[in-house]
Amino acid sequence: MTDPVFSDTDHGHMQAALGLARRNLGRVWPNPSVGCIVVKDGIVLGRGVTAPGGRPHGEPQALAQAGDGARGATAYVSLEPCNHHGKTPPCSEALIDAGLNRIVVACEDPDPRVSGGGIRRLREAGIRVDVGLCADDALDVNFGFITRILHGRPGVTLKLATSLDARVATSTGHSQWITGPESRARGHLLRANHDAILVGIGTALADDPELTCRLPGLEGANPVRIVLDSALRLPVTSKLAQGAASVAPTWVVTLAGADPERAAALEAHGVRILRVDADEAGRLPVAASLTAIAGQGITRLLIEGGPTVATAFLKAGLVDRVEWFRAPMLIGGDGLPAVGGLGVDVLDRALRLSPGRDSAEHHRRSG
Repeated sequence: MTDPVFSDTDHGHMQAALGLARRNLGRVWPNPSVGCIVVKDGIVLGRGVTAPGGRPHGEPQALAQAGDGARGATAYVSLEPCNHHGKTPPCSEALIDAGLNRIVVACEDPDPRVSGGGIRRLREAGIRVDVGLCADDALDVNFGFITRILHGRPGVTLKLATSLDARVATSTGHSQWITGPESRARGHLLRANHDAILVGIGTALADDPELTCRLPGLEGANPVRIVLDSALRLPVTSKLAQGAASVAPTWVVTLAGADPERAAALEAHGVRILRVDADEAGRLPVAASLTAIAGQGITRLLIEGGPTVATAFLKAGLVDRVEWFRAPMLIGGDGLPAVGGLGVDVLDRALRLSPGRDSAEHHRRSG
């Protein structure tokens, strides 16, 4: 089969579908956020995106808007339509029943329940299906979902806010504020478009954070708050525990042998306890922690913990993206570094970061 040729109009409609998908990132886990545009004779008849909580999907919403006008129309979908019966019927079935003439798909869904099956079913029904339009953009939008499917863990973004010389605090621990209001607003937007935010128990004890999104208009778009806490030291009086039932879900990842009485006290406040086995050194392993978090459906994880947590995930090779906010100030060598020792003795072993989006290449290598 020859590669499809896409027009500028096709590109415009697919970018619109991807824009819809980006709008609901952080709100639809464990599902991907999928945008759909239905167009006929140059007129957009329907728009849809995966709803908060993951249902309904974007395709049936767009088809409902289009109504009978969908017959003979073209649909632009940012991810391959699902092809399995779950809590809702498959989107491929809805698209076939609507009588569409053509469907443009940005990229295939790697979920084994779909994985080309949706595209195949549409083609078997006699619908023209063109695949690959804006594929790199679609992989970027879906990087968390794809990482969970392919690797059994969420896509991980590490957020750092530092001075120009990569310090997060002075020698006395003073850190508020290194960056300015614009950076902090961007940080809150990151919280809104991630499923969950993670810190270590050190940050939780030192700062007693809320870890909520406080941008005007996005109040309440709060991620799940997760604390790595091997000994269950999180106080029941902390803001995280006190708000677990009312502000945003709060989870604690701890060791399998952690004190059951402390666990019960936190659970009484609505905190969910996730237990993992210790590593050979008796510590809380970050890889197993991510597996446990992914098992709860989380696809996009934002790490805002301090240097200890940042270093642990970087050393384990479990960071996919870095959002680094740097302020034009110098704190000096006696300040607290953003990242601890990584065991780099020669430059060839240094962790190298690539500017911009690398999700497409990452998934090509790992797929």
